[in-house]
Amino acid sequence: MNLREMQEHREYTLLSKYAAYSDQSQGRDYASELCDIRTIYQQDRDKIIHSKAFRRLNGKTQVFLTPEGDHYRTRLTHTLEVSQIARTIAKALRLNEDLTEAIALGHDLGHTPFGHAGERALNEICPGGFAHYLQSVRVVEKLEKGGKGLNLTKEVRDGIANHQVSTTPATLEGRIVRICDKIAYVNHDIDDAIRGHIIKEEEIPAEFTNVLGHSLSERLNTMIHDIIMNSEDKNDITMSAHIEDAFQKLRAYMFKSVYTNPVAKSQEAKAEQMVQELYRYYLERVELLPKEFRVMMDEQGEPAERVVCDYVAGMTDRYAVAKFKEITIPDAWDIF
Repeated sequence: MNLREMQEHREYTLLSKYAAYSDQSQGRDYASELCDIRTIYQQDRDKIIHSKAFRRLNGKTQVFLTPEGDHYRTRLTHTLEVSQIARTIAKALRLNEDLTEAIALGHDLGHTPFGHAGERALNEICPGGFAHYLQSVRVVEKLEKGGKGLNLTKEVRDGIANHQVSTTPATLEGRIVRICDKIAYVNHDIDDAIRGHIIKEEEIPAEFTNVLGHSLSERLNTMIHDIIMNSEDKNDITMSAHIEDAFQKLRAYMFKSVYTNPVAKSQEAKAEQMVQELYRYYLERVELLPKEFRVMMDEQGEPAERVVCDYVAGMTDRYAVAKFKEITIPDAWDIF
């Protein structure tokens, strides 16, 4: 028995009956040799961490497009915070922490530059629309490894595809990531909004803070404990009614006070215009796309609109700005 098999065997002793056991995975689309050390979900986690799309998350906006300072969240730090919270809950509930981590690390791989502003821009202009969670699946199934994808397990891809509120993942591990994504972004966006002088802690309505807590750490502690207590030995991941009610109202407060705040969002129209101009430019000049994208059109029959959308969606904020300057500003004027 090798180390992987020993780990798989231990799962039956250590994990809940509701956990997704590694040796019961539905597997991958293409046969792949099992590792003698790592379980199948540990392999998926490592594939995601070593992917190009994962590295690019560090250069993509979370909420604030032009933050003054180095302490604001990026899409990568958001991903890591989701992973940390989700793993804590998975471990406490004796669910599969490796599967949880893989889903958490991969859930935002398809996000655009400039956060949800970029997503809105592509959704408006691309035939068939654009949604970051579907693009995340496309990244791992198609775009990584020169069109081969990462060949992840079905459980990980299901969790990535269904991390939005409107659908339900097939595994409890996926459901943990879905709820932790919301917990993470609401709480760290409060922290960033306070740092950016958009709101003050004391301005958050007491009807929420008296229930959830008066600081980032208190609110996280309250919600994590509540989920664990209400989900233990159950085939579901839930909050208690009063905690969930306060959390949903806090989330609504954030949409009103931060996510649509004219100070925080003053530059988003410019970002959306930039993304759409990049899309139009490359759609008219597909020969300028990198080789791997041209191959998708020429040899794999992918529509140009879809491939250009893939290219623009994959850009970091900085790269998108550089490309926009390159195609719009004459070289002789770039000194200004």
